[in-house]
Amino acid sequence: MFALSLKQPWATLLVHGLKTIEVRRWPTARRGRVLIHASRLPDDRPEAWAHVPLALETPARLVGGIIGAGDLVACLGYRRVETFARDQDKHLNDPAWFEPPILYGFAFANLSPLPFHACPGWMRFFPVDLSEHVPPA
Repeated sequence: MFALSLKQPWATLLVHGLKTIEVRRWPTARRGRVLIHASRLPDDRPEAWAHVPLALETPARLVGGIIGAGDLVACLGYRRVETFARDQDKHLNDPAWFEPPILYGFAFANLSPLPFHACPGWMRFFPVDLSEHVPPA
C-alpha cells in the first residue's frame, strides 16, 4: 500500500472525517486505498489546532506513524480563491491560504482511524508494507 504523510493535527482530522480534502501544491493520478501517516513534525499554528475537538486531542499528538486509511477518490484543481473557499468546510484551510495559479485537493472517502504503527514518512506518496496490520477496505 501507499501512504501519504500529513502534519498533525491535519492527519487526525482527516482520518476522523472532520476533513475530507487534503490540499497540496502538486497533483496526483493515484486513486484507491491510501494509508494516512502523521509526520514526525506537527503543525505549530494555533489555527490548525483550533479545529481539534477535545475528544481527538490525544490522537492528534501521535507523530511519526500510520494512524488511519481512506479511499483517495479525486484530485480537484483550485484555480480561483472562490472555488477554494467554497470547499473550506472540507479542507479546513482559510481562503487566504490560496496561492495561484493552482492548488490541488486530494478528496478522500471511507476514512477510518487505525491503531498507531510507527514508521518513517516521506513528502509525497510512499510505499508501506503493513499487510498484517491493516484490515481490507
